[in-house]
Amino acid sequence: MSGVSGELADAVVAHEWAQFQRTQNEGGRASCQDDWRTFREMRLAQVLTWPEALQRSYADDLDDADAVGRNLVTEKYARMMASTSPARYARDLAPHLPVLSEARRATQEAVIAVQVRWAAEFRERYPLLGAGMRLLRTSQDTRTDTSFETYLRGELGTYSARTFALYRAMVDGERASGGNLTERTVEWTVRLAGFDGLADAEAAQPA
Repeated sequence: MSGVSGELADAVVAHEWAQFQRTQNEGGRASCQDDWRTFREMRLAQVLTWPEALQRSYADDLDDADAVGRNLVTEKYARMMASTSPARYARDLAPHLPVLSEARRATQEAVIAVQVRWAAEFRERYPLLGAGMRLLRTSQDTRTDTSFETYLRGELGTYSARTFALYRAMVDGERASGGNLTERTVEWTVRLAGFDGLADAEAAQPA
């Protein structure tokens, strides 16, 4: 488990929550926008796997977004719609989003491929926990169900160049050490939910 600052991670997640509250959902306010506890556990589990430099860089991204009237959470969900609602994305959303260079998109896709593989490997080791996770691949997306791959693509697309470089370095380091970022993230998730670890949480899932 990471030893980075829980206080900083909490501040990042609270800032994301504030932006999430200002995100306009098609069809009205989403129920998850009223569920702080689940939002905090899910987002904190991710941010706690990050080194402090990455946490600080992303915190700066959120501050910078506020300063110029951007909302990174809104942009993340908008970018996901390139897969889940491509016509609306092209017509209404893409013109208002920062353009990513071809080099940036290619590098993101390489990072995403590693993380999708990690997620697939995690599901093989912990099938009951895996069954409760998002769909895995963009090819499985529907208008109402967004895959892990699409979600990650949307999120990475909101990071500044500095933050993305730090994120990529983290993924490269994890891969070099034989680690699995999905496993570390879900371990934080189950511990925040009160379990002793992954084995304990897997055993508690309904078969």
